[in-house]
Amino acid sequence: MNLWEKISIRFRIFSILCTLVFITLFSNCIQIWYSFQMEGVLNIIVDRYMKSFQVAEALENALANQKGFVSYYFLDANPEWLEHLQKFRLIFREHLKNANETAQNDQDRQAIALIEKEYNTYIKAKDTVIALYQSGNKQSGIALHQQVRNAFFSILDRCEVYKANQSNKVEEARNTIRNRLKGLRFSYVMISMSVIALLCIMTFILTHQILRPIRVLTQKAERDRNAFTGKENELKALSLSVDWLIKDIDHKDNELEKNRENMNQAEKLAVVGKLAAGTAHSIRNPLTSVKMRLFSLNRSLPLTPSQQDDFNVISDEIRHIDSVVTNFLEFSRPPKLNIQPVNIHELAENTANLLKYRFNSYHVDFKMTVSQTLPDIDADPDQLQEIFVNIIVNACEAMPGGGLIIFKAEAENDQIFPCVVINIIDNGPGIPEHIQDKIFQPFFTTKKEGTGLGLSIVARIVSEHGGTIDLLSEEGSGSIFSIKLPVA
Repeated sequence: MNLWEKISIRFRIFSILCTLVFITLFSNCIQIWYSFQMEGVLNIIVDRYMKSFQVAEALENALANQKGFVSYYFLDANPEWLEHLQKFRLIFREHLKNANETAQNDQDRQAIALIEKEYNTYIKAKDTVIALYQSGNKQSGIALHQQVRNAFFSILDRCEVYKANQSNKVEEARNTIRNRLKGLRFSYVMISMSVIALLCIMTFILTHQILRPIRVLTQKAERDRNAFTGKENELKALSLSVDWLIKDIDHKDNELEKNRENMNQAEKLAVVGKLAAGTAHSIRNPLTSVKMRLFSLNRSLPLTPSQQDDFNVISDEIRHIDSVVTNFLEFSRPPKLNIQPVNIHELAENTANLLKYRFNSYHVDFKMTVSQTLPDIDADPDQLQEIFVNIIVNACEAMPGGGLIIFKAEAENDQIFPCVVINIIDNGPGIPEHIQDKIFQPFFTTKKEGTGLGLSIVARIVSEHGGTIDLLSEEGSGSIFSIKLPVA
């Protein structure tokens, strides 16, 4: 394994990204530096060379404008021509002064000084010509005027040369800018090539060391789901595969847990079945004989009050034993449902009449809120009544000091699953949260004499009717058992 392979992919990508950022910042710095350089060159052109060129051009124009005024004065002797000449002389002097101020080097200053020297000589000779014309000595003036004209063109040539020199300097500055721009373009080309090379390296790393393993992993993950065709986004497909695998694992865990619960339930049912069969033969028949003899003795023997109390206690305990045996038998071998139309309002009234003595003994108020127009449901009335009795009796036993139980039933208008919702509400002490998920399990009870089968039988009956049962309870705030049964 070479050194590059020992370096982590994260560090490789991070290094390449840092290099890209460095190159980008470096190119920006070069661009900023070149921009200042260009600005300096432009300032030289505008502030120096262009200004010098403009002054040289204005100097030449001011000299050229002086041509012809003396000839015009010679023709018509109009003094206004001399006034115009004097005006342009002043303008030339001003431009000559500006030229001295904008001169860039000694060569320019020497050229301007030579122009100024020759111009002063030319002016003196020109003034002599004007004086000869004014005195009437035209022949001498004409001869001298011809010589002065040659001096004028000599000065004009020097101004032209000076202007050309300034123009050459502007052109040199332009060439400097072009050369620097070529260097800037070359730098950008090299930087661009470097960025492209680094991008190629990053693409290679991403493709061969990240994307390809992800694709292989996606294909392996999708092998069971058979949903990856190779055209989708690998990361998205892998994410979906992981989600699917997690859901599948959760589903299998849930199924495994359900199977484990079913196995435990089956084991319990098998034990209960054997116990119930033995109990039915060993206990129930003798117990029935004991109940009959007690009934006969109660009718035939005169008993004192204390004996009657003892007799009642014995009868209650025998009934309790019979109830326990009956619960075991019912749990192990549930009866077949006798499905028929059931009116919840009538069944609730029958249940209330059946338990009215228990309500009185526990000092419990029972209220019903059931509409008479509630639709009938297809159910076993005896089994439904057992549900109501079990829940209501548990509520009464949880409120030994008295309380309130409300039986409420209403239709739920669901087009897919029309049903009747039955809520049995009490204001008792409530059920602790840590045992709420256990109360429907077989053999779980908080009572000293309970079997733990009552609510498990309730849950089984509700499930056999295609319904659901839920508990809403807070410790100290009562409980609500909500039963949802389909209408049909």
